[in-house]
Amino acid sequence: MTPNRILGFGIAAAMLGALSAGQAAAQEQQFVSVGTGGVTGVYYPVGGAMCRLVNQTRRDHGIRCSVESTGGSVFNVNAIKGGDLEFGVVQSDVQYNAYNGEAGFADTGAHENLRSVFSLHAEPLTVVARADADIGEFDDLKGKRVNIGNPGSGQRALMDLLIAEKGWTNADFALAAELAPAEQSSALCDNNIDAFAYTVGHPAGSIEEATTTCDSVIVPVEGEAVDALVENNPYYFQATIPGGMYRGNDDDVNTFGVGATFVTSADVSDDVVYTVVKSIFDNFDDFRGLHPALENLTPEQMVSQGNSAPMHPGAERYYKEQGWLN
Repeated sequence: MTPNRILGFGIAAAMLGALSAGQAAAQEQQFVSVGTGGVTGVYYPVGGAMCRLVNQTRRDHGIRCSVESTGGSVFNVNAIKGGDLEFGVVQSDVQYNAYNGEAGFADTGAHENLRSVFSLHAEPLTVVARADADIGEFDDLKGKRVNIGNPGSGQRALMDLLIAEKGWTNADFALAAELAPAEQSSALCDNNIDAFAYTVGHPAGSIEEATTTCDSVIVPVEGEAVDALVENNPYYFQATIPGGMYRGNDDDVNTFGVGATFVTSADVSDDVVYTVVKSIFDNFDDFRGLHPALENLTPEQMVSQGNSAPMHPGAERYYKEQGWLN
């Protein structure tokens, strides 16, 4: 055999070996998706922050994380149930109702495979109104053009519940719009709606857009209906939106809200969940610095509060290693 032919066989063998190694690496790599919410809210950047921490060490563990903008909490829970998402950010009330088959999940039944991973930031129900719409409190929304939120979102689920608690229906509004978060601020400032309700962590891009683009005010959400919801549901709590955070809103505003939580399915492997959790908490200072809504989080609170579905065993293993769970 001539030297050239020997060399040719050597190159071919090396290329075949490299191709096989590349195929093996591709087979070993796992892809996970995190469902979030609208791009102007807090879920999307928080989901991006989590994926960034997972992806920066993906050569070590082979997991590639992608963040997806979705319709919100209810969509994320249903997508996890259907196997279309591995993880999702959802409101604490949506997590509870989905796992127990209550409220908006009564017809479809309990999502028994839903598993909690950890809780995140507080999310007050935030009602923003045009300054010229004569809306000083929640009851003033009656007869107005109000965006109650897109179907499948957490704020829509919460608004539906509050409206029912007050004995109202959507017919009590001049318009009950179903705009996604990315559309609501421009609709407000274009005078297509008088107010919108948004369950979101602060500061939020959508609220900043509304308060800087046009004169608008954040409206208190208080009263007997709110008190009843907080008293009867452990996943709701009184909340305050700090004054001075947004233009034209210098005073604290009282409202109530939920917490954001991070969930998955029992069908996602223990090793995958463990790796995602470890990637975040091993770099916790970096994680808290990736968005203002995360600044005051502590690992102990994230593990112990707001998680109504059973803890995923992969997350539980990491927390026990850290001494955060017995």
